[in-house]
Amino acid sequence: MYPAPFRYHRPETLEAAVGLLAHFGDDARIMAGGQSVIPMMKLRMGEASELVDIGRLPNLSYVKIEGERLLIGALATHAMIAASEDARRVPLVAETAGGIADRQVRSMGTIGGGLSVADPSGCWPTSLSALDAVIQVAGPAGSRSIAMADFVQDTYLTALNTGELVTSIEIPIPESGTGSAYVAFKRSASAYPTVSCGVQLSMQGDSCSAARLVLGGAGPTPILSVEADSALVGEQVTAETLLKAAELIVAAAEPPPDARGSVEFKRAMLKNLVVEAGQRALARSQGEQIFGGHRYA
Repeated sequence: MYPAPFRYHRPETLEAAVGLLAHFGDDARIMAGGQSVIPMMKLRMGEASELVDIGRLPNLSYVKIEGERLLIGALATHAMIAASEDARRVPLVAETAGGIADRQVRSMGTIGGGLSVADPSGCWPTSLSALDAVIQVAGPAGSRSIAMADFVQDTYLTALNTGELVTSIEIPIPESGTGSAYVAFKRSASAYPTVSCGVQLSMQGDSCSAARLVLGGAGPTPILSVEADSALVGEQVTAETLLKAAELIVAAAEPPPDARGSVEFKRAMLKNLVVEAGQRALARSQGEQIFGGHRYA
């Protein structure tokens, strides 16, 4: 299917982009790398008559560490993040970026675009929700910060106001003894994950001092569970304790049945992913330098 007619705009500055978005309001759609918005426009999902291409805006494509934070510009591509030594300071981040789709999509798609589309199966909303990330945005009223926990509000709906766009993502650098991991179950490399899981664990000796589990593809927004996190705190992290936590968080999930699997199948896969990601995060918290990939059907 071809997209509905639209006008194309390519602003040269962030201020000009914000002005266009504010002027056109709900008639505007942002394009960065185009790997999400173009297919959606072809399917005529959320039609827009004004396409604002921000892909060439200056100073929004970087991955760097400043102080105790990992900073990622909204126009940094998945491939750039995956190849970054700085991103590897937070293994979950590099792991997420390196597993998104195929080489072509990773070379064009951006973290800001992948985050802003708020697809329930998307990788970035799930993984960043495990990291206490903060999203920096710019709009007609100036700049503001949005906690990742508040950013995705529903399927394809974010906390961005009219005229606002994501400019960067800030992620705290984990302390020593902290490990993270992200794993997704996919039919093929180019497909969106059927379900996914992000985990971050902080360990003090053999005991878990803090935990964050997040499920993707399990509801309209990333699924978190205080009960599941608490089930690991103060405990040794083993396959058994991870499975207990997995059962708690999966009970809070509502994975939709679709062509990729039934509700029962997705729940079973989510439990397995929690255990797998948790074991990988544990190994990293103990200093092991391991690389994990996704699981394929």
